[in-house]
Amino acid sequence: MSEWISTPQSSNVAGFSYDGSILTVGFNNGTRYKYFDVPQNIYEGMKSAISVGKYLNSEVKGIYRYESQ
Repeated sequence: MSEWISTPQSSNVAGFSYDGSILTVGFNNGTRYKYFDVPQNIYEGMKSAISVGKYLNSEVKGIYRYESQ
């Protein structure tokens, strides 16, 4: 698993990591989601996004299969 990237500047996302094709996202409310079959370029885009929450909403949510943990 890649290192956990904390996002203290985000009002919604606490942090995220990427392992192969699984993007794990932790939210400030304590929930964690795994998104499956996510391409590496989406993860790279999330790392460089000005707003991680907006990027997640536009590029990940509703596109990739997920499960909550």
